[in-house]
Amino acid sequence: MIFGIGTDICDLRRLHATLERRGDRFAEKVLGPSELQVFHARRARAEVRGIAYLGTRFSAKEAFSKAIGMGMRMPMSWRRCEILNHPSGQPYIRLHGELADWFTARGLRAHVTVTDETDYAATFVVVESTPHE
Repeated sequence: MIFGIGTDICDLRRLHATLERRGDRFAEKVLGPSELQVFHARRARAEVRGIAYLGTRFSAKEAFSKAIGMGMRMPMSWRRCEILNHPSGQPYIRLHGELADWFTARGLRAHVTVTDETDYAATFVVVESTPHE
């Protein structure tokens, strides 16, 4: 059964301006350890690829927080939620700490899709409750 849905769109131009003003501090606030590695690698190859990656992750975390009905308040936090990719490229959500415990205790499962275009990144998240056995 569907527990919640969330969607978000991120203007990559605003994100680029934020990075220029604040440097990597913004990325370090939003991205978890595994995401930061990918961000730096993509950004080293091409600035736009790094910004698009950061935008999709920012957008996905916003959408996820909406899907669980919590917004950005505890136990939800930027770094406790990582959006990673399977070898096939399919994105998935990895949770950490108290957020992972909260999510697991409720028997929830998340599905995420991300996309980006020149100026925007968008995300859709569906969270479902798993049947109790």
